[in-house]
Amino acid sequence: MDAAQQETTARARELQRSWYGEPLGALFRRLIDDLGLNQARLAAVLGLSAPMLSQLMSGQRAKIGNPAVVQRVQALQELASQVADGSVSAAEATDRMDEIKKSQGGSVLNNTSQTTSSSGAPTVRRVVREIQSLLRSVSAAGDIIDAADTLAPTHPELAEFLRVYGAGRTADAVSHYEAHQG
Repeated sequence: MDAAQQETTARARELQRSWYGEPLGALFRRLIDDLGLNQARLAAVLGLSAPMLSQLMSGQRAKIGNPAVVQRVQALQELASQVADGSVSAAEATDRMDEIKKSQGGSVLNNTSQTTSSSGAPTVRRVVREIQSLLRSVSAAGDIIDAADTLAPTHPELAEFLRVYGAGRTADAVSHYEAHQG
C-alpha cells in the first residue's frame, strides 16, 4: 500500500469513527466474534456483498450507503449485547439474525430490545461497550497499547484499564468491569 492509499484508508477510518463511533473493521470483527459468525454470514445478514463488507472493514470504503444496512448493523449490535447478557440464547440469536436479514429498515427487535436491565440500570455489557467505544473513538488500539506501555511502570492499574477496554475483547472487559465493582 502506497502513502496515498494509506492516507485514504486513514481518512476513511476517521470518517467511520465519526459516523459509527468506531472504525467498521473493529465493529464488524466484534460482531463476528460475539455472534459466532464468519465474514460471509455477516455480509449476508447485513445485505452486503462480501467484497463490500471487506472494503468497509479495510477502510477502502468509508460509508454504508444503504440506511437499512445501517439499521441492521445497529440491530446486530443490540442482539450481540443480549446474547452476552444471557437474555437471548444462541438458538434465538440465529432466528433473530434471520429476521434482521429480512428487515427493510426499522427495528425488528422493538418488542424485545433492552439496553437496560429490569431495574432500569444499563447492563454491564452496555456500560463496557460505551467505555470501549469512547476509548476507540479517541485513538487506535495500537496507540492505546503504546500509551498503556508508557504508563505501566508508574500507573499499572491505569495501563491495565487502557489495555482491557481500549484494545481487548468485550468479554474480557466485562469480566474486568465485574471484578472491579465494589
